[in-house]
Amino acid sequence: MHAMNDDQLLRYSRHVLLDDIGIEGQQRLLDAHALVIGAGGLGSPVALYLGTAGVGRLTLVDHDTVDLTNLQRQIAHNLSRVGQPKADSARQTIAAINPDVQVRALRQRADAALLAQWVAEVDVVLDCSDNFATRHAVNEACVRAGKPLVSGAAIGFDGQISVYDSRAGTGPCYACLFPPGASFEETACATMGVFAPLVGIIGTMQAAEALKLLAGVGTSLAGRLLMLDARTMHWDEIRIARQAGCPVCASEVGERH
Repeated sequence: MHAMNDDQLLRYSRHVLLDDIGIEGQQRLLDAHALVIGAGGLGSPVALYLGTAGVGRLTLVDHDTVDLTNLQRQIAHNLSRVGQPKADSARQTIAAINPDVQVRALRQRADAALLAQWVAEVDVVLDCSDNFATRHAVNEACVRAGKPLVSGAAIGFDGQISVYDSRAGTGPCYACLFPPGASFEETACATMGVFAPLVGIIGTMQAAEALKLLAGVGTSLAGRLLMLDARTMHWDEIRIARQAGCPVCASEVGERH
């Protein structure tokens, strides 16, 4: 929209210096709106890196409050914010680094009604939630609105990340890989534990994928699922394909073409 001022040219100079991004790419980031579901372990690095990189508008959704046990890994928060809503805490942290970014903090669950309202308004969605119900709701909303989804997960020493982009009508959605009806074992950090930097590794990769999508840089992880075993720091990559009978994307996207 507005050309960058001198302060912005200085602040974002290390992006502007990259041929792949330059002034045009940085301007795309400044004009963009990202929706971040969850302001915990994954959402912390996601929100901070999108904020520092200059994504113009961020909407953070999290119904939870900051707890002492979160501080081992959720770097958007600090001791003085224990008891405060996580979305508000993350907003304060971003504001202290980059006051240019407009951050909207929604202190509620990412249910179907909220997602129907917000997903349509944004350019990219980042799922930093910790349960299958939310992931499926987010995926469905993204397929319906034709928005790219950057999805991450981390528990114990195991992490995974992919991009589900149904816009081209060829890529898989989250439900192609994890069918909504299937029973996957739900493990919580409270019972399983989580290696602190693991959420940082996966979360920063989510931020990187979102920034690439917004700036039009490189090739996204669409069609590829990366899985990390942090004990050995070994990555596996699985190629994932669109499922013809997928209950979510087969009907939604197929009809458009």
